[in-house]
Amino acid sequence: MDIKEIINGLKEYDAATVQNAMIKIRGFVNESIDYTGPELKSYYIESKPVVGIAVTCKVTTLEEPKTKIDWDEYYNNIDASDLPVIGVIVDIEKEKGRGAVMGDGMALKHKTLGAVGVINGGSIRDVPGISEVGMPVWATGRVPGHGPFNLIETQTQVEVADLIINAGDLLIGDTDGITSIPLDIAEETLLQCKEVRDFETKIFDELKKKL
Repeated sequence: MDIKEIINGLKEYDAATVQNAMIKIRGFVNESIDYTGPELKSYYIESKPVVGIAVTCKVTTLEEPKTKIDWDEYYNNIDASDLPVIGVIVDIEKEKGRGAVMGDGMALKHKTLGAVGVINGGSIRDVPGISEVGMPVWATGRVPGHGPFNLIETQTQVEVADLIINAGDLLIGDTDGITSIPLDIAEETLLQCKEVRDFETKIFDELKKKL
């Protein structure tokens, strides 16, 4: 099974089911390895999860940095991918979250490049406009503005809500947050998801009979 098939298959499940499937495979592990903490909020309300490969970047939002790179370096990485991409934008300012790292314009830009979602390790703004664009978004806060806004790095390791994310990681996101799926167990995770769902459906059906 290739990665595209795995990604399409995982869309039929939720982040919690994926978590349960990975526990069946590996047992319990440190939660910071697998999924985001409660500070990451979902601004995505569609019925199916978002699944894609991470393209990462670090930004500054308040102060002009000593060094920066062109935004095309980040956007070109999204555009060049032949797999669904989830952008991961992380604020590295000292006052993290005080300036917005994303708004409706960036949501539209990601959409036109084919991204399926954006995870923000920082604050966002223009949420109604982001919703109108139809871009699934997660963030750790909301503010109405920002200062000088610059790209510092792309395709490097980042951390969002206690989850370490590397470029190329397989991610699934829904209203509960983001789960990272190691590529070496991605296919087995997909197969286990069906087992988890079948087991839970049987239990739920039995319990509903008692209502």
